[in-house]
Amino acid sequence: MARKLVVRRGAKVGAPPGTLVHIGKHKPDSAAIRLIGYTPDELSESVIEDMDSYARETDAERILWLNVDGVSDAAVVEKLGALFELHPLVMEDILNTDQRPKVEDYQGYLYIVLRMLQFDQGRQQIHSEQLSLVLGPNFVLSFQERPGDVFEGVRERLRAGRRIRFMRTDYLAYALLDAVVDHYFEMLEYIGEQVEALEDQLIDAPGPDTLARIHHYKREMLLLRKSIWPLREVLSRLSRDESTLISEETRLYLRDVYDHAIHVMDSIDTIRELLVSMLDLYLSSISKRMNEIMKVLTIFATLFMPLTFIVGVYGMNFDVMPELRWRWGYPAVMALMLVIVVGLLVFFRRRRWI
Repeated sequence: MARKLVVRRGAKVGAPPGTLVHIGKHKPDSAAIRLIGYTPDELSESVIEDMDSYARETDAERILWLNVDGVSDAAVVEKLGALFELHPLVMEDILNTDQRPKVEDYQGYLYIVLRMLQFDQGRQQIHSEQLSLVLGPNFVLSFQERPGDVFEGVRERLRAGRRIRFMRTDYLAYALLDAVVDHYFEMLEYIGEQVEALEDQLIDAPGPDTLARIHHYKREMLLLRKSIWPLREVLSRLSRDESTLISEETRLYLRDVYDHAIHVMDSIDTIRELLVSMLDLYLSSISKRMNEIMKVLTIFATLFMPLTFIVGVYGMNFDVMPELRWRWGYPAVMALMLVIVVGLLVFFRRRRWI
């Protein structure tokens, strides 16, 4: 029989705050499942390492948040689905991580899909993963593709016993959605700074690397837009639908998240337009540099055209050419060519060609 040990936080239990306990035996290749259960008076945190040792709690007043890191283990998803009576289509969507952001109303719970994005500053890339939320009357299930998330702020609020501890599961789901959308702002702020630095580089010394980075950030903005555009519909529906799982008070907060998503979309469009204008500026600067080079070459070619003509004339093999026998012929030709060059430079200068 698998052992089960739960240590709760708060005044009712003698465990010190911050205690994180493990349930069951370790399975090296299984998904990591983190369980947080709470009421207004107490909170407990656990790590479930063996699904066979976990039984769903029956206390209706206690709210459960199970966060699953890694959905490649289909057995874990199936066991959780059986425990919480999830529809087979929901479990299929959780395992297929290319779903479009959406919300579906099943009997007794809501299924929400969105994209959780994190920016790798080392590689300058956005990592996108599917986040699936199941909102029930006294539980929230969250499924991620890989370890690491943006929910640490939510956990800290739960541990601190703030407002979230006195609200129901709809408020917890709102807090998770809000954390994901707020992280979009952080990414956009960092990307915006990089684009501004790229703009300065574009003005000072544009090169092939500049063009590659412009195209790179354009692709990243496209990924962001594809992730956030359908999320607006999800948030709009959650804030308007008459689901009994979402209270009127929480709908107000969801409308605020919806406004944030609109703001994120506006910021993305602004950065995309800036990148398009930067691309046009890059092409214009490259064209301008090419024109400057061609102008210099044209001036040199124009200067040497009359000189080449004079040298060509005196390079002809005629016996009767009076200037060839003249003592001052060579200095006179050199002086003539110098006068022609100076005259052409003065002419170009007055026309403001140089």
